[in-house]
Amino acid sequence: MPNAPKPGFSYDGKTLTADGLPLPKLAERFGTPLYVYSGPLLRENFHRVRRPFASADPMVAYSVKANSNLAVLDLLHREGAWFDIVSGGELKRVLKAGIPAERAIFAGVGKSAEEMRAALRAGVMEFNLESEQEAERLADVARSLRRRADVAIRINPNVDARTHKYITTGKTENKFGVPLKRALRLARRIAEEMPALNLAGVHCHIGSQILDSSIHPNVVAAVMAFVDEVERETGAKLETLNFGGGYGIAYERGQKPLDLRPFARALLPELKRRGLRLILEPGRSIAAAAGLLLSRVEYVKPGDAKTFVILDASMTELLRPALYRAHHEILPVEKRAMPSGLVDFVGPVCETGDFLALDRESFIPSEGGLVAVMDAGAYGFVMASNYNTRPMAAEVLVDGGEAHLVRKRQTLNDLLRLESIPGVRDGAKGA
Repeated sequence: MPNAPKPGFSYDGKTLTADGLPLPKLAERFGTPLYVYSGPLLRENFHRVRRPFASADPMVAYSVKANSNLAVLDLLHREGAWFDIVSGGELKRVLKAGIPAERAIFAGVGKSAEEMRAALRAGVMEFNLESEQEAERLADVARSLRRRADVAIRINPNVDARTHKYITTGKTENKFGVPLKRALRLARRIAEEMPALNLAGVHCHIGSQILDSSIHPNVVAAVMAFVDEVERETGAKLETLNFGGGYGIAYERGQKPLDLRPFARALLPELKRRGLRLILEPGRSIAAAAGLLLSRVEYVKPGDAKTFVILDASMTELLRPALYRAHHEILPVEKRAMPSGLVDFVGPVCETGDFLALDRESFIPSEGGLVAVMDAGAYGFVMASNYNTRPMAAEVLVDGGEAHLVRKRQTLNDLLRLESIPGVRDGAKGA
């Protein structure tokens, strides 16, 4: 009996596969562009994050914003995940996936009163508070519903996570969290003036795609000092410490994913000493490498300085390169002799910023060939758009040796269904 394929994406001979299923077969069956996710690799990545902290029995709250497909949420729930949500829509997704609301933690800087009401009625576990104003609003909403909301104050420790400026969240110039002095004042106000809120914990998330293993351990002392000060000043006994996520992955060759062991060594004794339950909120580190974007080459356009490989995938399927100049490896789906040179991998969208790779020393595929844009399982589909009236791509989950269509490809009719022309009934104009 042959050995089971390694979880994820690998070559079987000269053909790239998803958990042993050939990608050309998936392209033929489901079309392109196509998001392909590996169920076994999602599970492996979830436990890879959990393992260094296992002695603390952490709540590993998957960050739904990374990849919110219902099938992905269901799979991780079955592995024991909790869920980090940042909108009422994500709450709806969690509930639709059959996940109890008490396994959800509501984060985000701009929660509306309507979202708060929905979350309180559903029974979410905890709210991460980002400002005094938010605490006041939540207290009003909870009081009106005759509920008491468990809350954690998100602190901003003014730490440079040394990552891209768009995904740094722990410095004073960022919109996230409450500076330490203001946070202590807020803790006092909750304890003394807001009986509809129960101060249950502290939250700290300093940024995303962190690769320096010294960053998190260096924040532990400051966070623990704040926990101690809150308990001393308010008399509260905190229950949870939420250390967010941000654990970087290896997008580029030569990179290594963040080693979580130094963080665990610094944090676990402090948790035990204070009797705190640990919450982690990973997203990218679970989903990114467990997905790829499968694309077909429309044209190969020689230029004077480089070659343009024009794909049927674009910035509407994967915004990260245009938004962050993010690097994604691009692999040929079929290994064979190909020319090489300086290449831009671009899409058909009418923008110079529509690219998936710029100035890449790369293979040059043939028209009609397939390429795989790697590490697209996080912030791929969830950031997709309909710019240029492009229907959104399908999503496929490979699990148990089978490919499951977990989101149908959007049609042009789907796109136009919600629009109308004044005076014209039921879209009667045109076809």
